[in-house]
Amino acid sequence: MVTSSHCCTETVFDYSWKQVVQAFWNRYPNPSSNHVLTEDTISREVRDGKLYSRRILSKTNHVPKWGERFYKNTPIKIIEDSVLDPKSKTLTTFTRNIGMKKIMKVDEIVEYTEQKDGRTLAIRHAYISSQVFGFSRAIRAFGVERFKSNCMKTANGFNFVLYNMFPNHKQITLTRSPTPAVLSITTKSNLEQQQQHHHASQALSKRETFKKGVKNSYDFLKSQASKIAQMFSIKN
Repeated sequence: MVTSSHCCTETVFDYSWKQVVQAFWNRYPNPSSNHVLTEDTISREVRDGKLYSRRILSKTNHVPKWGERFYKNTPIKIIEDSVLDPKSKTLTTFTRNIGMKKIMKVDEIVEYTEQKDGRTLAIRHAYISSQVFGFSRAIRAFGVERFKSNCMKTANGFNFVLYNMFPNHKQITLTRSPTPAVLSITTKSNLEQQQQHHHASQALSKRETFKKGVKNSYDFLKSQASKIAQMFSIKN
């Protein structure tokens, strides 16, 4: 069984869902996307009123010194599937690398939805795994940190494109940060730790219940001490 780490971030764009969708297809190039080398549309069709697209992208990322033994800075092919539903105003993308998967495999899901205040919320999930024996945990940890860093670049680049596409857009007063907020980072291998914590909590709860019962019994016996003494007193 391959262990994977999960990371989730949230970004709010100060633009309407329609504007974000238009910018999504034109987000490359931008000043924050130097790692994206190429993008090509493989297929696009409308089914049941939804737009289904598949694109292939070529990306590269600098690796730390210790990672050079596993991976050289060669371009990696990325498959991006997307489903655009104009009725529910949602755009969902599914991205995965098709190269170097044994070293590090990244499955990413992003959902863009319209908010009540007119802005657009993007929730991004990444599932990172590695099959390199002895280095899986380190590679996954590196992948999580790289994912968070790339989320920041992605948000900055996306906002750059939005600003240039809609220069006359009236900014909505922000009540939330436009930068990605990391919601959670979990690892499936932590399931045992979570179960142990759950069992420990249950055991602690039982101990607390037992202590409370003992205390209540003690308080009752203390309040009835005189009566009990009379019941068990021995007359001389």
